[in-house]
Amino acid sequence: MITVHHLENSRSQRILWLLEELGLPYAVKRYERDRKTMLAPPELKAVHPLGKAPVIDDDGVVVAETGAIAEYLVSKAGRLGAPADPAAALQYRHFIHYAEGSMMPPLLAILVLGRLGWLGRPARPTVQKMLDGHLDWLESELATREWFAGNAFTAADVMMSFPLEASRQRGGLDARRPHLMAWLARIHARPAYAAALVKGGPYAFA
Repeated sequence: MITVHHLENSRSQRILWLLEELGLPYAVKRYERDRKTMLAPPELKAVHPLGKAPVIDDDGVVVAETGAIAEYLVSKAGRLGAPADPAAALQYRHFIHYAEGSMMPPLLAILVLGRLGWLGRPARPTVQKMLDGHLDWLESELATREWFAGNAFTAADVMMSFPLEASRQRGGLDARRPHLMAWLARIHARPAYAAALVKGGPYAFA
């Protein structure tokens, strides 16, 4: 049985969703953030030394890092991985890694700057410009297809969900980018997405 160590309002919601899409049985161990710092609780360090979520334990095989977990689960289930078409497969691999490697850093910077109050205001336009560049490019990508790796839903879409949900909440993503907003509506309408929300508990980004 797969156990998902799931932190509230975090990237780990994607893993619950992916497991629902794959139809793999799993259990959830949910952790709440410290209400003062909004950081993960120290109990997570007993699962993995970094004390971050998500982490999964698959009958003793412990896997950390969202992208690595996604690849592990896709391989285990044999579904929702890279498409057969070489061009679509390259898109798949790009977005599996792009979600965390390129898209999340400016979003994290915006979060930190917001917590700094007026001290963070001078840097906000620069970081927002960086994020806008990503959003504009992603909007152009989805102008020609429904999903990030071609015409079929894959784990790449699961990986891209959190940064785009966070962009809608705090990064300026709105109706000015209709293709991205339509993509968000499509993923939120999937039954597996709804099922993962039930399993994971309240989620501020949905």
